[in-house]
Amino acid sequence: MAIKRAPKKNQRNAKKLNPAGTRWRFVTALGVLFFVFSMLVARAAYIQVINPEQYSLQGDLRSLRSDSLGVQRGMIVDRNGRELAVSVPVETVWADPLRIAESGALADQRRWQALAETFRMNRDELLAKVDDPERRFVYLQRKISPSEADYVRQLGIPGVYLKTESRRYYPTGEISAHVVGITNIDGQGQEGLELLYDDHLTGTPGKRVYRKDAQGRVIEEISQTNAQPPKQLTLSIDQRIQATAYTELKKAVRYNQATSGSAVVVNVKTGELLAMVNSPSYNPNNRADLQSFKMRNRTITDAYEPGSTVKPLVVLSALEHGTHKVGDIIDTSPGWLRIGGRRVSDHRNFGKLSLTEVLEHSSNVGVTTMALELGVDQLLQTYFDAGFGSDTGVSLLGESYGLLTTRRRWSDFELATLSYGYGLSATTLQLAKAYTMIANGGRDIPLTVFRRESKPESEQVFNPDNTRAVMHMLERVVSDGTATAAQVPGYRIAGKTGTSRKARATGGYGDEYVALFAGIAPASNPEIVVVVTINEPGTDDYYGGTAAAPVFSSIVSQTMRLLNVPPDDMTVQPMKAAGFVGGVDATP
Repeated sequence: MAIKRAPKKNQRNAKKLNPAGTRWRFVTALGVLFFVFSMLVARAAYIQVINPEQYSLQGDLRSLRSDSLGVQRGMIVDRNGRELAVSVPVETVWADPLRIAESGALADQRRWQALAETFRMNRDELLAKVDDPERRFVYLQRKISPSEADYVRQLGIPGVYLKTESRRYYPTGEISAHVVGITNIDGQGQEGLELLYDDHLTGTPGKRVYRKDAQGRVIEEISQTNAQPPKQLTLSIDQRIQATAYTELKKAVRYNQATSGSAVVVNVKTGELLAMVNSPSYNPNNRADLQSFKMRNRTITDAYEPGSTVKPLVVLSALEHGTHKVGDIIDTSPGWLRIGGRRVSDHRNFGKLSLTEVLEHSSNVGVTTMALELGVDQLLQTYFDAGFGSDTGVSLLGESYGLLTTRRRWSDFELATLSYGYGLSATTLQLAKAYTMIANGGRDIPLTVFRRESKPESEQVFNPDNTRAVMHMLERVVSDGTATAAQVPGYRIAGKTGTSRKARATGGYGDEYVALFAGIAPASNPEIVVVVTINEPGTDDYYGGTAAAPVFSSIVSQTMRLLNVPPDDMTVQPMKAAGFVGGVDATP
């Protein structure tokens, strides 16, 4: 009988422990794991080493924040430190439309109606600004009043917030508007010195960079750059004199029914502008009815034919070039001249006149006779030396150089018209510079709108003796001539009137006039030059002696008191001193 052998137990277990394909699966799994691990390492290396910027940027966008450390715009002050332009903190209302949508704040119509009424706008127009939840920031109202800001806080509308901004405020309003200028709602200069020195006044804002976590907590301070404070502008303007000049000019423009007017006050010794005013003006704090023509600084932008105000320069030119002497006599009979088929005339026959009387009576025939002897080259050179046809030195935006033509050929009649202020044009400020040179003994000092700490450099242009002689002649114009309305009690005044017809754009002259007066005070020791221009007076008194000279008198009278200038003439019209003795008015 055959005996069957049972399979060995070890062989069966070996087959069970090592099934077919086990090693292959192990190797495959290991390879996959290695490949995945390698890819992760490669990806990590790519992200962190080769191209980390993109993901760093994404991380920074979610956690990094920066705040601007703003600075207030620099102040503009007058020569005595009085504020002409300041920046004050105000509140601005803004909204987050997404936050409004999430909170359902649009459903509360009463609060939105109250907010719309506060801003004086339609409720539907207000809601249209915040009905797009994809937007995260929208202005509702810029730079509101403190009472309005407090009311917005009390309304407590979710998603409506307040933030602090800066608003420009002009304490002097329309008085200094043309000099100072204005800024827009974002605090950027738009006109005047605000525009010209925008960078100077703005400064450099600081910046703070920090990191926040998901709960909005600051977890890291990255950097902080300190703000660079703005600089202050200190003007040569004396606000007291500025206000005086503006008040008197505004009254004169209204009284004479004029289109506009300008006036400047110049410190003779330093060339500083103490006042520069125009009428009409505008209120830079309220621009609801702002009109562009009111914003023009006419003292530097509008040029007119100066009329008889240039006659002292003709006399000065004759003295400078030796064609006439102080004691010379000019025969103006019969009161007119026929030149090249045209006529130059005075309003009456003055006969024989001295140089002083030529200016005193403002004789066209007299200055024409002098100009014809001088020649056009000498006369034009004197006008150029006096500052016509060039800038005054103030370097303000929009300054006009006027018109002073140079050409080869001039007719005798054209030369004649040049001698009494036609055929050229000058601004109010250019005329002030010319008279400042006469008051300075023939020295040219550049004008400035900024306060000077020391006496500026000057250039001797005219002979001091000749300018002094012309000054004495101009005193007679005020005391006995065409400018008696320019007299100031207690002070010797030198000056000259001017009345010119305005040229038409189509050629020839119309029926509109410009009345001018340029004067120096006090004549014994000049302190100021004042020039007044009244454009297109609407009354019959359109002459410089009746429309402009009284304004000069009022401005100078008050300016002498403000500057504490002692009287230099007690003989013409004694000063009155008021007092009280025992309760009784003791005024003599």
